[in-house]
Amino acid sequence: MQLQSRSVLCFVVLAICGLYSDAYRILFMGPFPAPSHWMWLEHFQRDLLKRGHHVTSLNNHPTKTPHENLTEIILNPIFDIPKHFPKENLFTMRYASDFQNLQMYWKIGELTTEHALQDPQVKRLIESQDEHYDLVILEQYFHEAFLMFGHKFKCPVVTIGTMGYADNMDHAMGILTPWSFIPHLLLSHTDKMSFSQRAYNSYLSLYDVVIRRWYYMPRMQQIAEKYFGSAIKGALPNVLDLERNISLMLINSHRSVDLPRPSMPGLINVGGAHIQPAKKLPEDIQRFMDNATHGVVYFSLGSYMKSTDMPPEKTAQFLQAFGRLKQQVLWKYENASIGQLPANVMIRKWMPQNDILAHPNLKLFITHGGIFGTQEGIYWGVPMLCIPLFGDQHRNTIKSVREGYARSMNFAQLNVEDLVNNIEALIYEPAYKRSAWEISKRFRDNPIHPLEEASYWIEYIIRHRGARYLKSQGAHMPLYQYLLLDVIGFALLSLWLAVWLPWRMLRRLYNWWALTVATAQKREIKKRL
Repeated sequence: MQLQSRSVLCFVVLAICGLYSDAYRILFMGPFPAPSHWMWLEHFQRDLLKRGHHVTSLNNHPTKTPHENLTEIILNPIFDIPKHFPKENLFTMRYASDFQNLQMYWKIGELTTEHALQDPQVKRLIESQDEHYDLVILEQYFHEAFLMFGHKFKCPVVTIGTMGYADNMDHAMGILTPWSFIPHLLLSHTDKMSFSQRAYNSYLSLYDVVIRRWYYMPRMQQIAEKYFGSAIKGALPNVLDLERNISLMLINSHRSVDLPRPSMPGLINVGGAHIQPAKKLPEDIQRFMDNATHGVVYFSLGSYMKSTDMPPEKTAQFLQAFGRLKQQVLWKYENASIGQLPANVMIRKWMPQNDILAHPNLKLFITHGGIFGTQEGIYWGVPMLCIPLFGDQHRNTIKSVREGYARSMNFAQLNVEDLVNNIEALIYEPAYKRSAWEISKRFRDNPIHPLEEASYWIEYIIRHRGARYLKSQGAHMPLYQYLLLDVIGFALLSLWLAVWLPWRMLRRLYNWWALTVATAQKREIKKRL
């Protein structure tokens, strides 16, 4: 009897495991060519492969860890960003206006979308008749024409928002973003905005909505029809409707560092998904950091902007400033030689950033303010000196400075003295380290690792065929219905009629009574005469 009970129990356990261990076919797309974007996205892809799913990956960067379940479609040639946005301009420019940044994002979205869809391998995927996928995953970064793949393969779509929340994500999930306390994606305001900030936020947000609706999205529709029109029978749906049909959005945001905002069950925060436990450092870097009596400063400009692209006079200023420090300096410099290198400085073309930031001897992270590096610095509790260059780096930097764990410098205006003073202030003033540790504790305090949560929801969407109930019907409502303008109009009309009709009737009755009285008086007068 006991043996029979164990057999039944084993059968139940196996049945449950089998229910949740289905291998799905997933089309994973990251058409934007920036290496940092794909380095972040690949964490999600690797976790899906680890869970046994079959992944077809469309991106710009071949994997360094091949997997038997991974099929790659590598865009070739890669889109040449510097050709359209020269790097040397980024080192010399001042902060661009928010409107210029929006236009830059829309333009680069158009260019990279069309470049990817022109690739012969992608064309074959579009024209394929025997391919089947259970899910399409797309980076949500100005490539809305790619949503047509969900329509082609008749499967749900999950998007991953690299930069964080944007108003159009809210709209697609059935939320109207409250501009009174939610700043635009490009702004660094808090939710306690002054009148002028609320006015500017409303102006920028309205500009974004109008231009996106009447210029940018129609342009995406044109691109989609150009490349999908001959491969899909019948009229193509509008990309605006495809955006409203996105099943789930995984957003690079975290409650500890980003503002609270209205949400839907289909909006999942996955900020920090790329951060993993520290691994052992390469032997030379490990020894360099272990033996640093006064600690280590780590300097990196990220994966797109390279230190080798800096003007020579700026490189010389950094070398001079680093030579004056007591600390050892690790510099991600993408060349084997840099000239006269101070004794306390080590350069390498590539460095394991997450593992370096985790080292107990690290005192400071000098960064360009990119969102992924900023999150790593926050996680490991490291004060930061931010030198933003373009895009969201300015927004991230302002937020970091406001939280008290960072200082900022303007690249074009920095000099040796200011650089040394800022570095030493961040190292020796304990308030910066305290703030860094405080926000680190908040950032780490999660019920489940963000990557694990993301994979759970991705599988959930497949199991429940899109799970349409995770979003509001508000996504499909015209604005006048969403804002109850028709109901308010009807109520005002009813109120007006409720006042006007009785008043009109009473006026007519009064006029009739007055006329009757006047007529009677005239008759009385005539009789007397």
